[in-house]
Amino acid sequence: MDSWNYFNYFTEIEEYFWKKRGAHLLVSPLDWAIMEAWQKAGVPLAAVLKGIDRAFESYSRSRRGAGRPLKSIAYCTDAVLEAAEEQWEAAAGKAPASQQAPQKEPFSREELKKYFERNVAQLKQAAENGQNVHRELAAALAQLARSVEATAMLLDTPGTLDLEDLERRLTILDEKLQATLTKCAPEDLMLKIRRELDGQLAAYRRKMKADQLALVEKQFLQKRLLEEFGMPRLSLFYMS
Repeated sequence: MDSWNYFNYFTEIEEYFWKKRGAHLLVSPLDWAIMEAWQKAGVPLAAVLKGIDRAFESYSRSRRGAGRPLKSIAYCTDAVLEAAEEQWEAAAGKAPASQQAPQKEPFSREELKKYFERNVAQLKQAAENGQNVHRELAAALAQLARSVEATAMLLDTPGTLDLEDLERRLTILDEKLQATLTKCAPEDLMLKIRRELDGQLAAYRRKMKADQLALVEKQFLQKRLLEEFGMPRLSLFYMS
């Protein structure tokens, strides 16, 4: 997978799904959680797109597909994971390439700086707003903002930017943000999100294995907490 597709993972999947469906609608929190679960599990983009093709073919042959459009990416879960397993098995039998062409950086330094600045501003604003409401949360958000600013200094280093290392740093900060929000979230908010999750997952639980289900649930809860608190995602995967 080239660098651009690697960091454009979600947009590529979303656009491909709605192209197959023939209509563009907002992607649900559940669909985003499923895409994030695939990304976390290292499912290649090519396997996701192949799985979506297979899922649409299967759906069109089923009774449910008679005159009714496929609405959710969740329906594609089995087909995507099957395609991923096939691709991993095929890759295991291949020798590594002796030479790899140098890849162009997928983002300009200016784009990256704007992305960092936007996230820092959002974190600082949330910290300021929370000073008189939840001091522990406000202090943690202010510290995260400083950490993102420190990471942004890497953008001024000469030479080719190490995006993989930059992404590792941002992933750590993303995880700290998620842990902070989970710790500080009121019980009634967590109960509300859990009810949403159970309602949206009800039709798909039997299609997912236990480990897949656990990952989707985790991603859904994290996404909804970010939305409720108005927090950004810090990973480069979410730039586009």
